[in-house]
Amino acid sequence: MDFNVRKLATDAGIFFSRAVQFTEEKLGQAEKTELDTHFESLLSRADSTKNWTEKIYRQTEVLLQPNPGARIEEFLYEKLDRKIPPRATNGEILGQFMLEAAKEFGPGTPYGSTLISVGDCQRRLGGAHRDFLQTSSISFLTPLRNFLEGDWRTISRERRLLENRRLDLDACKARLKKAKAAEAKAACEGEAAPDFQESRPRNYVLSASASALWNEELDKADHELRVAQTEFDRQAEVTRLLLEGINSTHVNHLRCLCEFVEAQTVYYNQCHKYMQELQRELARGCPDSLEVNSHGVGSPTDPSAVLPLNSPSPDADALQIEEVQPPASGTRKAKVLYAYDAGDSSELSLMADELITVYTVPGMDPDWLIGERGNQKGKVPVTYLELLS
Repeated sequence: MDFNVRKLATDAGIFFSRAVQFTEEKLGQAEKTELDTHFESLLSRADSTKNWTEKIYRQTEVLLQPNPGARIEEFLYEKLDRKIPPRATNGEILGQFMLEAAKEFGPGTPYGSTLISVGDCQRRLGGAHRDFLQTSSISFLTPLRNFLEGDWRTISRERRLLENRRLDLDACKARLKKAKAAEAKAACEGEAAPDFQESRPRNYVLSASASALWNEELDKADHELRVAQTEFDRQAEVTRLLLEGINSTHVNHLRCLCEFVEAQTVYYNQCHKYMQELQRELARGCPDSLEVNSHGVGSPTDPSAVLPLNSPSPDADALQIEEVQPPASGTRKAKVLYAYDAGDSSELSLMADELITVYTVPGMDPDWLIGERGNQKGKVPVTYLELLS
């Protein structure tokens, strides 16, 4: 194997110089170039985003797959770039057991027929759970993992490079400072009158030679400092742009979070529907042993009381956004902070930096407002707006 000895020696020298500079900074024996307040704020925000995204991602994994063994198996399949084999959900397995038990006990018996009904419901619940897992993984887990394994790795790499550039810059500052001090000392010694009692004024010759050498060293250190400052400034700008992209990450994660809640709402609605159907079926089969509660519209167990996100409300005033009239007072101007794509016909798409008129209506979700742009009207999320007085 062909080694570039000169490059290895240069890299070793740079590493040693950075290590010395870092150690002296920790011991308080060297000055450190400080970043501006805005940059430090961006760094803190990025670190916080990474830490909380990691925690939310891990806990969501636990929520979707409580079995740690299954999670490890899925992780290994992903690392090996192999397709994860299909796995039956707990509800599907329970339903299959109940159906097999019904065959053995006799489907015509009360117990067997009930096992068939409950088992079929459990299988449907398991299928709904499977769909929920797939939807949540695609719409929520995958974007979070892409940020941690993609964008954050890029940010971390550029931050490490910026730290190396800062250490190089501070080392150059220290060398320049030492060169200036030595050059000044040599100049002072050179100004002293030579001793002409000697046949050869050695002190004068040596001082002049040292002054020339330190002048050369001073020019070299000054040149290295300018180069290091340029590289540091360039790397700081690159890192700053990446850190400012965290705002876009938050917007993307907000959209993914809404989709995750939507998937949960649909899943629990399906489960509630299946259980109500099973409850009614069992009530018809054994009315004497099973009391079925009937609930009116709007009760906590009424399926119409739990609606998916972006679904129309049962109130007539909220069925059509076009029917909502703006109040006589209370309208405000708002500046759009981020672009937003409408999720359905009841929402209004937004463009960044545009001005729209917004107002609210009684009974409306506080996270939403009614927005107007010319003849267009629809719901808009409050988090995408800056309300103007």
